[in-house]
Amino acid sequence: MRALEFDLITMGRSSIDLYSTDIGAAFPDITAFGAYIGGSPLNIAVGARRLGLKTALLTAVGPDKVGEFILERLRREGVETRFIPQKPGTRSSAVVLGIQPPDRFPITFYRENAADIQLGIDDVLATPIAASRAVQLSGAALAKEPSRSATFFAAEEAKAAGVTVFLDLDFRADQWHDPRAYGVQVRALLPLVDVAIGTEEEVNAAMLRRPEDLIIRDSQITAPEIRGNLEANLHALLTKGPGALVVKRGARGSEVWLPDGNVIQAPGFPVEVLSVLGAGDAFAAGFIYGRLQGWDWYRSARMGNACGAIVVTRIGCADFTPYLEEVLEFIEARGGF
Repeated sequence: MRALEFDLITMGRSSIDLYSTDIGAAFPDITAFGAYIGGSPLNIAVGARRLGLKTALLTAVGPDKVGEFILERLRREGVETRFIPQKPGTRSSAVVLGIQPPDRFPITFYRENAADIQLGIDDVLATPIAASRAVQLSGAALAKEPSRSATFFAAEEAKAAGVTVFLDLDFRADQWHDPRAYGVQVRALLPLVDVAIGTEEEVNAAMLRRPEDLIIRDSQITAPEIRGNLEANLHALLTKGPGALVVKRGARGSEVWLPDGNVIQAPGFPVEVLSVLGAGDAFAAGFIYGRLQGWDWYRSARMGNACGAIVVTRIGCADFTPYLEEVLEFIEARGGF
C-alpha cells in the first residue's frame, strides 16, 4: 500500500488575476480592478480544497511581489505550497480581464518569461506524486519547454505509481507558436491520461488541422470559436487511450464519453450568468472530487455542473469557488443529483 499524503496534486500555471470591478464597462473605460489568484491548475487546487480534498499545487513563481501574493493566498486556502519553487530571472504571471455580460470577457495574459513555464523534471521529482491519489495536468503547460517535458514526466511517474491522471485540455491559443502544435502535444500525452476534461472548442483544438478554423473575437482568448466535427474528434481522441473524455458544455451541462461508445449526459443547472471565467475549473474541481469519493460518472458530472453554475454567478475564479456544504445545498434546492 502507498502512503498517501494528498488527494490531489495539480500542476501548471498560476497568476495574479486582475478583474474589472466596472461591470459592463468597455475596456478603455475601466477605472478599477480587483486582485485575485488564478490559473487553471491553481483554481482546481483551491476548488478541490474547498470541497474537502487535501491538495497541493506544483507551479513556480518569480522573485517578485506577485509571487508572494500567489503563495500567501494559497496558504490561506489551505493548499500545500512547499513544492512551489521560485525561479530566478523569471516573472510571476498576470491576467487582466474585462467583464461585459452576458458574453464579452476580453482577457490579456502577461506570460512573457513566465516562471511556471520553467518547471522542470527536477521539480517533479521533488514533489511526492506517488503519495497522492490523483494528479491533474494542464494542456497549457505543453506549449513550451521545460514545462512540456516536466508534464510528460509527471504523467509517467503517476502512471508508474498507480496514481489517477486527469488532464485539463486548457487551450490558450496565444501561448502556441502554431495552434496545431497544441493538438500534437495533447495527442501524444493522452496515452498516459485516465480522464481528459475540456470544452467542445478544446476538443476541436486538439484535432485542429487548419489554422483558419480558429477564430478569436473581442480578445476572448479563453473562449475561441473552433470549427470542427466534434463527434468525430471525440472518437479520434478516445482512440489515443484515455479512459474517459469529459466535455463541458456550459448551460447544457456536460457529457462523459467512454471508449466503449457509451455517453453519459449530465444536465446543467440554469442560472443567470455574470462571468464565465473560472467556471470550467470549478467544474473540474467538482468532478474530480466526485470521482475521488467513488461516485459514478453521472453524479460526478452533476457535481461539476453545480460548481460551475455557482461560479458563473460571481466575478472571479479561485477566490469564488464554492465550499462543499454550499454546493450540496445548491443541488438539493434544485431537485438533487
